[in-house]
Amino acid sequence: MAEPELRKVARVVLLDPRDRVLLLHGREPADPASTWWFTPGGGLEGEETREQAARRELAEETGITEVDLGPVLWRRICSFPFAGRRWDQDEWYFLGRTRQTVTRPAGLTELELRSVTGSRWWTWEELAATHETVYPTRLAALLRTLLEDGPPVTPVVLETERV
Repeated sequence: MAEPELRKVARVVLLDPRDRVLLLHGREPADPASTWWFTPGGGLEGEETREQAARRELAEETGITEVDLGPVLWRRICSFPFAGRRWDQDEWYFLGRTRQTVTRPAGLTELELRSVTGSRWWTWEELAATHETVYPTRLAALLRTLLEDGPPVTPVVLETERV
């Protein structure tokens, strides 16, 4: 049996001037009690590059367009059920910095309108203390390392996550 083709995804680890990270709050459309937090981002469209997709997705999901997009921090393969299907993804996480902290989603898809319920700026300490589900699952530790050591020289390959 052939391996499923991986959806190419670009995500943004967006930091504000206080080094808080912006996360979106999501839910399963068929089960609103199933919720989690995740970084802005999504799949590539057409011939766009991952960097172009990261900028587009950030603008669509948050309204934030004033961003300094830095290097790719992390890469991961993940697989999860959502909205009645399985999503198999190859995700690249870009570092982003912004002074623009007010979010106004400007281009959510129909599925995002049913599943994205808000956003919040988090410190790494708040992430470490939360009992809520956050993706990637080690985000608090990854963010702490990023803030203490700076971006890695080459992207760190995270463990594959399959839910």
